[in-house]
Amino acid sequence: MKTYVKILLGVVVFIALGGIGAALYFFNLQHRNLGKAKPDFVITAIDLQKAFEENESAATAKFVNKVIEVRGSIESVKPGEGSILNVTLKTGSDLSSVICTFARDADPLKLNAGNQVSIRGECSGFLMDVLLNDCSLIK
Repeated sequence: MKTYVKILLGVVVFIALGGIGAALYFFNLQHRNLGKAKPDFVITAIDLQKAFEENESAATAKFVNKVIEVRGSIESVKPGEGSILNVTLKTGSDLSSVICTFARDADPLKLNAGNQVSIRGECSGFLMDVLLNDCSLIK
C-alpha cells in the first residue's frame, strides 16, 4: 500500500473516532438543572422589566445568558408549544411582562394566578417581554 493512502486512511479513521467521541459526549450530556444552580442575579420581575425598558443594550449585556432568580406575582399560566408551560409575571406595565417557560411536568398546583413565587431560569433576552427559559420554581 502506498504511503499517501496510509496517511489518508489514518486521517479518516482519526476524524471518524473524533466524531463518534463528540456524539457520545453530547448524547450523554445532562440537562442543566437551574433549580440547583447558583443564580447570577436575584431581582424582582418589576425591576428586571424596568432594566430592559430603560436601557435595553445595557440590560442585555448584563442579564442575557445568565441564571436569574426572579420574584413576583403570577399574572397568568398558559400552555405553550409542545410540552412547555408559560408563566407570566406581573410587572406593572401593560405592554411588557416577564415570561418564564417551564417543562410541562412542573407542579401546576403551585402555579396559579396571584401566587407570589420565586422562579430561577436563564434569561434569553427582550423583545416585547423578558424571556426566561428552562425555569424552576424555587421553594
